Amino acid sequence: MKTINHIYINGAFVTPHGTEKFGLYNPTTNEKIGEIALGDETDTRQAIEAAKEAFKSFSKTTKAERIAYLHQLNKAVAKRRQELIDTMVLEYGGTLQFCTASVNMAINSFLEMVKTLEKFDFEQQVGQSLVRMEPVGVAGIITPWNASNSFICNKLATAIAAGCTAVIKPSEMSGLQTQLLTEALHEAGLPQGVFNIVNGLGSVVGNEITRNPGIAKISFTGSTITGKTIARGAVDTMKRVTLELGGKSPNLILDDANLEEVIPAAVFGAYMNSGQACIAPTRLLVPESRLDEVNRIAKAAAGKVKVGNPQAADTNVGPLVSAKQYDRVQSYIQLGEAEGATLLAGGLGKPDGLENGNFVKATIFTNVRNDMRIAQEEIFGPVLSIIPYKDEEEAIAIANDTSYGLAAYISSRDTERARRIAARIDAGRVCINGFSHDPQAPFGGFKQSGIGREYGVFGLEAYLEPKTILQ
Repeated sequence: MKTINHIYINGAFVTPHGTEKFGLYNPTTNEKIGEIALGDETDTRQAIEAAKEAFKSFSKTTKAERIAYLHQLNKAVAKRRQELIDTMVLEYGGTLQFCTASVNMAINSFLEMVKTLEKFDFEQQVGQSLVRMEPVGVAGIITPWNASNSFICNKLATAIAAGCTAVIKPSEMSGLQTQLLTEALHEAGLPQGVFNIVNGLGSVVGNEITRNPGIAKISFTGSTITGKTIARGAVDTMKRVTLELGGKSPNLILDDANLEEVIPAAVFGAYMNSGQACIAPTRLLVPESRLDEVNRIAKAAAGKVKVGNPQAADTNVGPLVSAKQYDRVQSYIQLGEAEGATLLAGGLGKPDGLENGNFVKATIFTNVRNDMRIAQEEIFGPVLSIIPYKDEEEAIAIANDTSYGLAAYISSRDTERARRIAARIDAGRVCINGFSHDPQAPFGGFKQSGIGREYGVFGLEAYLEPKTILQ
């Protein structure tokens, strides 16, 4: 068992003022694997003061200097790549497939921001005026447990590119991952105070970041409920906020699609990151006239989904992050049955031989109505809802009939048709004929999936304030 007794403030690992401890558990076995010391309000205020002091000089750095820092961070994190993957599998329970992709994204995020920064002009002539884009100040970065290091690296890379300093509150459930990443970031040799990392509870460290006037901007990824709380607290000091929140993404299968190809991909896609993904396409919209065919193919595909040891290269679904999350997903499966949906695959309980971990069966409900709670609420587990539609117009209406709007997916042999439909879908990102990611394109949500965008120039501008100089 590993004990972590330090947080990171002003370029050094320090003993926190906070005295509370938090246990870390392997979700594959539910055995305790570590314990971390949690920071408190005093620690958070010290981190903010360090970031404020560092901002005085760091905000004046040149584009070339920031690019050099991003390269240093990339190299430092890349050196720990395999350790980061192994620790994520152990502590989070993510599959080897997913954790490898997630850590690669974390490493590459620094280089992607270099590409953005190289083309970005911090000064431009607008009308008769000079407009300067200046760093907003100290950024409060609050990240979740489902891809902890990737979120930290992307947000930190953007802050540094803008000339901001940062106070980072990672999920306390990611303590081992955070420790490794902090060690790597420390080795990059950035000036003291540019980034500070305080393990702690959202109700303590997160609240202090939200209300402290020393924080100018918050970038948060997590649940919609928490995002609303942060937005309410941030308005008192007029903090700028970027909120990437929940999703209930539709996967619209048009009537001309090849079902034998797209339905298995849809099933496996819904289970990305063991279903613990805000962009997971968990609502599968299919032509009512082909529902029986869809059900047959989907059930067969679910039978090929391997739920099990996340360290195995061929595992598709690992354990959920905690026993609490397991119980939450079980309650939704029970709810789906109570609401009258047809259980096509999976169901309640743990797969045979996996009773010690937080494993959920690869579950599919069909004959789901879009007004059912399993179709409207984010479950965050390997549960897919198949929803039939009568025609294209109804499909679009169903896709948009949600409080969320983070991502959407469309499958069709006719790309132009798919693009026309994509233009009518209320979502921040729409993928056509597959699952893809563009780290230079904006990412964020419509409606209750968030405020603002991340990645590329859109993400960079969220850390900047335009200043107009009139002459």
